[in-house]
Amino acid sequence: MALALEQLNAASPAEALQLLDGLYEHSPWIAEQALAQRPFRSQAHLQHALAQVVRSAGQDAQLGLIRAHPELAGKAMVAKNLTAESTNEQSKAGLTHCTPEEFARIQALNTAYNERFGFPFILAVRGPRGTGLPKQEIIDTFARRLDNHPEFERAEALRNIHRIAEIRLNDKFATEPVLGNDVWDWQEKLAEHSDPGFAEKGQLTVTYLTDAHRACAQRISHWMRDCGFDEVEIDAVGNVVGRYHPATEGARYLMTGSHYDTVRNGGKYDGRLGIFVPMACVRELHRAGHRLPFGIEVVGFAEEEGQRYKATFLGSGALIGDFNPAWLDQKDADGVTMRAAMQHAGLCIDDIAKLKRDPAHYLGFIEVHIEQGPVLNELDLPLGVVTSINGSVRFIAEMIGTASHAGTTPMDRRRDAAVAVAELALYVEQRAAQDGDSVGTIGQLQVPAGSINVVPGRCQFSLDLRAPTDAQRDALVSDVKEQLAHIAARRGLRYTLEESMRAAAAPSAPAWQHHWERAVDALGVPVFRMPSGAGHDAMKLHEIMPQAMLFVRGLNSGISHNPLESTTNNDMQLAVDAFTQVLRQLAEEQQP
Repeated sequence: MALALEQLNAASPAEALQLLDGLYEHSPWIAEQALAQRPFRSQAHLQHALAQVVRSAGQDAQLGLIRAHPELAGKAMVAKNLTAESTNEQSKAGLTHCTPEEFARIQALNTAYNERFGFPFILAVRGPRGTGLPKQEIIDTFARRLDNHPEFERAEALRNIHRIAEIRLNDKFATEPVLGNDVWDWQEKLAEHSDPGFAEKGQLTVTYLTDAHRACAQRISHWMRDCGFDEVEIDAVGNVVGRYHPATEGARYLMTGSHYDTVRNGGKYDGRLGIFVPMACVRELHRAGHRLPFGIEVVGFAEEEGQRYKATFLGSGALIGDFNPAWLDQKDADGVTMRAAMQHAGLCIDDIAKLKRDPAHYLGFIEVHIEQGPVLNELDLPLGVVTSINGSVRFIAEMIGTASHAGTTPMDRRRDAAVAVAELALYVEQRAAQDGDSVGTIGQLQVPAGSINVVPGRCQFSLDLRAPTDAQRDALVSDVKEQLAHIAARRGLRYTLEESMRAAAAPSAPAWQHHWERAVDALGVPVFRMPSGAGHDAMKLHEIMPQAMLFVRGLNSGISHNPLESTTNNDMQLAVDAFTQVLRQLAEEQQP
């Protein structure tokens, strides 16, 4: 019989502890301490309470928890001494039926891992979808994590233990994240389409108006129709637009969505999560035969990443009238102009100007997005409310000194361009950290025609500076420029500095940010506010209407723009639930 939250809240301490038995391997102290926080408002609230007990425990207790877990396909499995829960999990992943070669490989990894870290390798082998990871993915993850720093790996082991507990809670409560599973499945199916040169390697790359890109647009449009959208079209720049009509003709619309293009060899969830979460919500409205006092417009933006042409945010920019006709003459790496690509795709270039939206027809814009960073993951929080999308400035620069012999030039006579840039990089790191939420990066650093025995005479570098407000960003830029001049003067160097991009910060509209905060709180999850260091389509819509974003936790330390980018069906379900909560709030506001 499935456990009910009301039953857990009403049980005596001893009964409640028994009800949660087996969540954390041989570690009842976690449930015992978490139960002191009853009553729980939701399963997500309970999960967070459990995670916080572990988080606040000392290192010895955390290591004890990790060491209470059995090795994967280890001696306990062979001897059939695993707990029922561990037996079920290792069986679902196929670890109880390894080939001799697979078993030998896992045993060798177990030995190497224990020697390096002093505790067993922990992996939630039922995976982000809950149905079990392929054995090869388990082996690959095992080998990859052997290279982690010990402190990071300890934290990664605990995060996997929390995921194991989450899945076991799903089993106890007979909870199935149905909509989270659907969102997961849509993204997996969409990832079947990838550009040539990448598809053959099993890598995901979808750039603007390639065959894979157009196939993605068709799939999204078909799924939108299946979900019950009243109108679905692929517009003049390739955006997929679905409109679910309001209860009353002429009412305004809520706009939402994100992009479906990817970086090269990227992840499956960047952008696409923000398309499928609202699609799931619309489908449920349609199934219930329910209309809201406002319409819902979901946009799968065709281009955000700037991978094929030098025109980022092309899809969302077109909706605010920000499309530069000069872009049409840009050529990709194969010499194909954007104009030719659009014509080949059957897009009507003359209609691009007609895409500009009238903000008077919209309530605002909201976007769900995977975090693309480690913060939520490290805090054991599934959702984060975005306070602002960082403003940014980028520069292309060169430090110029004198190339000279590495053996004959004394250290105090050198005019080393690379060392000067290295000094600047250290200053950028230190200065950005002073603000707490500013960031600065020298991501490209190159010594042209460099040689092992030559003091670098030139060093080309990039500079990327970001902050949640324009004033904070500009102060950072000013300080870095001043330090650059100081370093060059002190070292007898000169430099060039060219600004290549400037984007204004996009603070969330307070009322709309509050909608997300109320929605997250209603799920029983702590409300965590954070800036977005990355740019998003929301920052374009920000120019004409109020906007606010919700972040969803990523796995693997929140890595993004990478094949390891991932999130769970449970977190996707929470995102759908939060979006539904926002729709309810807006419906209440719009009622006459």
